[in-house]
Amino acid sequence: MSAATSPSERRVSARIGAISESATLAVDAKAKALKAAGRPVIGFGAGEPDFPTPGYIVDAAVEACRNPKYHRYTPAGGLPELKAAIAEKTLRDSGYQVDASQILVTNGGKQAIYEAFAAILDPGDEVIVPAPYWTTYPESIRLAGGVPVDVVADETTGYRVSVEQLEAARTERTKVVLFVSPSNPTGAVYSEADARAIGEWAVEHGLWVLTDEIYEHLVYGSATFTSLPALVPELREKCIVVNGVAKTYAMTGWRVGWLIGPKDVVKAATNLQSHATSNVSNVAQVAALAAVSGNLDAVAEMRTAFDRRRQTIVRMLNEIDGVLCPEPEGAFYAYPSVKALLGKEIRGTRPATSVELAALILDEAEVAVVPGEAFGTPGYLRLSYALGDEDLVEGVSRIQKLLGEAKD
Repeated sequence: MSAATSPSERRVSARIGAISESATLAVDAKAKALKAAGRPVIGFGAGEPDFPTPGYIVDAAVEACRNPKYHRYTPAGGLPELKAAIAEKTLRDSGYQVDASQILVTNGGKQAIYEAFAAILDPGDEVIVPAPYWTTYPESIRLAGGVPVDVVADETTGYRVSVEQLEAARTERTKVVLFVSPSNPTGAVYSEADARAIGEWAVEHGLWVLTDEIYEHLVYGSATFTSLPALVPELREKCIVVNGVAKTYAMTGWRVGWLIGPKDVVKAATNLQSHATSNVSNVAQVAALAAVSGNLDAVAEMRTAFDRRRQTIVRMLNEIDGVLCPEPEGAFYAYPSVKALLGKEIRGTRPATSVELAALILDEAEVAVVPGEAFGTPGYLRLSYALGDEDLVEGVSRIQKLLGEAKD
């Protein structure tokens, strides 16, 4: 080992130095910085509803601020009343009956995902990750000592992987399969039959499943949400569910998520959290309690708006020569293929990758999108349609104008 790379000289650990910046947050930050500088940038990067948090949830937080009970440390695993309410909400929405002792309240979904992987992975354990994937999944797996194994689906299958693909990726080191429906970044939703087949395959081979249900209430048309452990009860002793209030209740900034799993795994993850962060902010937990205990009227209103925008963005993107955008069935993302545009001349340049194309769109059209490289699949762009209707139409119109100039 050279002196330049010796442990005594290394300023940042190899483990942390290997972590990539969140591409979606980076794009959103750049777009906001350009807007602050006076440029009329329209951002399709951030995955968060453009609606305010419902008033009754905010009111609950205000009351909590005034209550001395919440001015002190509380149990690291979450307020008991919130854990009980999450159990009731899970039965109501998913048909999955769990006990409060199977729940850990976390600082958002990201912490839940990391702590889940940290609790069950040993160094070298493999996790099958369907791609396109959300940027945080592989980083959390690596940070927990695991090895992500990509299984790629494309637009021809609606970005859904098959059991045959999963089986081809399985090795003796495979311990976990990731299951996400509805999906970020594609909006793909698995049918009940396909979800059941994946769950039964996991049971057959003794695999763990981590399923992210954060977009459970954002499904459209004939698509339906299916909770894997409710559908395949045999999975329950080897299944971890990740969820949170961020998307359903427009609470991305409140940072309240949770994981549900077997009691021994939840206890191990709680021990980790007790040293890493301790309890989630009490005020935010009380707000989350109001959210999960209330009705779903607010999300119904948001879903109606997202559905309208979904149809608009898909139609407009598919009007561009060289762009192919399957219709997403859930979440609030469109994931068009732009492979046919790569290498074509656009305003004097020939972008060879979707990273270069996204940079061109930002520079020339003043529209921020996230390139597919961030999600493990070059040749695509992700656009969040969780923004106002006027901005959405204006932003895609700018992209149409720019990409309409492409020529061989």
